[in-house]
Amino acid sequence: MVAGVRPAKGTFWGSASAGVPGAIGGVPDGMAAASLVGVNPVHGLYASAVGRIAGGLTADSRLMVVTTTSAASLAAGSALASVATEDRTDALILLTILAGIAMLAAGLVGLGRLTGFVSHSVMMGFLTGVAVNIVLGQLSDLTGAEATGSVSAAQAWSVVTSPLTWDLPTLIIGVTAVALLVGLARTKLAPFAAVAALLVTGIAAWAFSATSVALVSDSGDIPVGLPKPAIPDLGLLDVNLVVGAVAVAVIVLVQGAGVAESVPNPSGRRADSDKNFMSQGIANIAVGFFRGIPVGGSVGQTAVNTAAGARDRWAAIMSGVWILVVLVALSTLVGAVPNATLAAVLIVASVGSIRPAALSAAWRAGGQSQIAMATTFVATLLLPVAAAVGIGVAMSMLLQVGRDSRDLRIVELVELDDGHVREQPAPRLLRNDTVTVLDIHGSLFYAGARALEAALPDPSSATGAAVVLRLRGRVSLGATAFSVLSTYADRLGESEGRLFVSGVDPALAARFDSVIDIKLHERIKVFPAKPVLGESTHEARQHAHAWLVRAVETQPVPVDRGHGSPIGRLWGWMRKLGRQDS
Repeated sequence: MVAGVRPAKGTFWGSASAGVPGAIGGVPDGMAAASLVGVNPVHGLYASAVGRIAGGLTADSRLMVVTTTSAASLAAGSALASVATEDRTDALILLTILAGIAMLAAGLVGLGRLTGFVSHSVMMGFLTGVAVNIVLGQLSDLTGAEATGSVSAAQAWSVVTSPLTWDLPTLIIGVTAVALLVGLARTKLAPFAAVAALLVTGIAAWAFSATSVALVSDSGDIPVGLPKPAIPDLGLLDVNLVVGAVAVAVIVLVQGAGVAESVPNPSGRRADSDKNFMSQGIANIAVGFFRGIPVGGSVGQTAVNTAAGARDRWAAIMSGVWILVVLVALSTLVGAVPNATLAAVLIVASVGSIRPAALSAAWRAGGQSQIAMATTFVATLLLPVAAAVGIGVAMSMLLQVGRDSRDLRIVELVELDDGHVREQPAPRLLRNDTVTVLDIHGSLFYAGARALEAALPDPSSATGAAVVLRLRGRVSLGATAFSVLSTYADRLGESEGRLFVSGVDPALAARFDSVIDIKLHERIKVFPAKPVLGESTHEARQHAHAWLVRAVETQPVPVDRGHGSPIGRLWGWMRKLGRQDS
């Protein structure tokens, strides 16, 4: 994991300078993220510094910056909402370490591939809900008003409908900060916009003696110096904290996977998702022991890192080192920052994270995407983040299951006289004494297997029907699919028919023996795939025809046709000839 950590010769100081803009932006971002968690802003600075260093040293995505994120902070704040104020710091340490352990475990067992199963519409609904939640939740700090309500939407409503409770100096500070952030974002000074807002508003609050303006230091003293390690208090462990940690881990891992995809390694090598999972887990464990809030791959800070000219992992590492310098030398100035300015930083960043084009594309994808996105969005606004994450995961699973069942398609393959094969709709009913070759398209897991069961031709009205199911490219089947195939073979057998399965991977063909025991189940015969395309299906078709001929030879002539009479023998000969021609 730490291969290639040593910087290339002559690149260290370039990386050190590239890390400066990230550190400058990381100071206000970290402080603002800590305010979302509901703890002293210094814990956000600890997280920004330690997370960048630990994540930078271990991440397989060499340009990804592991630091505080709004979504992870909101989830952490939701998990700590019921914790007493005096226990919140200790609970934060435990929460962050638990989240790190969950991420590390996910990487160790190879769950990186599962991030692709999280529906895009669900993720868009969740991230948009997080952004709106943050904006609504910061209105009280931006205006200096007291907010009431259990969720951000209710708190925002109480602020908006009570303008007489607003503090004018606080509102001026907040609006000024928003104006600076938005105005400078369109200039070359964009990487320094947040720091400029902190300096200007902090100086203004001091110069005009605006005592009604709440400052960062009001929430507690800002310790001077490097973060000191702490031991987690296991006595605070409970179900809510564990569920919250898992929710934080899911959010961080999915967001981190998106960051890694958007910023490829300089060499062009694709980053290993599992290694990135473990890296973010290690970073959170380290951050937890140094009393920081949860961290993960950050879209905004990674963009700043690459824009500043980062070429390797050391730009992110050095940005963390520069934040440590701020903690040692400038802790007093950190305490003089107005809370309204941090609220402005969060509001502007959250509004900027909303992607109208992506939302529109997801909405146009169809009814299921609309329902999934709207449901997740509303859940994020009205429920604890852990519950919203659970709903989002459940919606993703339901969408996957629904997609599997809808995408399944069965076609009949008809061999033409010139050797070509024509696809045509599969028959609803099988025909007597006929070989029917069917090709299966789509997933055969879970609902897909049940969809196959419903779509296969009905064998009950046919006698002596042979079915060849082409499963080319299948390397695995679930228990449901095996059960469906076994049941269909039995239904065919009850009408004197047989099932032939072709094109499966040789390893999967061996599993048929262990799962169904086809040596005892005489109604199924499996033909493994061969290098020549269509060869195993052609072989299965030939065996099916040969089986039909043998079935005719062993079948007695019906009595009502004149058994033993010339007419009866003629009828049997014609039936046998017809089977050979089929």
